[in-house]
Amino acid sequence: MDVARFKRLPILGILRGVAAEAMNPLVETIVSSGLETIEITMNTQGAQELIRQAVNVSKKRLTIGAGTVLDINSLKLALDAGASFIVMPVLIKDVLEYCVKNKIPAFPGALSPQEIYNAWNSGATMVKVFPAKFFGPDYFKEIKGPFQDIELLACGGVTPQNLKAYFASGASAIAFGASVFNKEWLRARDFANIGEEIKRYINEFKH
Repeated sequence: MDVARFKRLPILGILRGVAAEAMNPLVETIVSSGLETIEITMNTQGAQELIRQAVNVSKKRLTIGAGTVLDINSLKLALDAGASFIVMPVLIKDVLEYCVKNKIPAFPGALSPQEIYNAWNSGATMVKVFPAKFFGPDYFKEIKGPFQDIELLACGGVTPQNLKAYFASGASAIAFGASVFNKEWLRARDFANIGEEIKRYINEFKH
């Protein structure tokens, strides 16, 4: 993962529970919509093969990582499949230590000030504040008071309507998942709606 490139368009799409047959058209939709960075969660059935498939189809047009990485075994499966960054719902020390040692960008999850500090101090690329929606942008503003140098990724409940508020309050990046990669749309192969939703986030960020 080129972290500098991610910071230019700091929006992360989270794919969870996607079927293999949907992956190729979904990758093309994501690319054509302008999104550059996605994670595929390791608790998705066949996650390792899905990551490999997405990497092959995207042909470097997307930066692809693995999410919900809970242990070293999952980490190694993800990296073997071609994941270039790692996301965790909480701080998992041995996973983060491996990533730091091997210069793999890593985004551990945290919520409280202590958890956020611990994750950053352990070598996080950014700390994923999750679930952000229960505290909102104001929480980010408060956290950035004492922790102005900690980079925060807002995850959970970020919408096109509140996206700017998160960035204005100190978030370095935002993430979205099921609100865009909607199960009904995926089941119906309604990639047009998915593409339009992605564009809404990107347009809000850029304008």
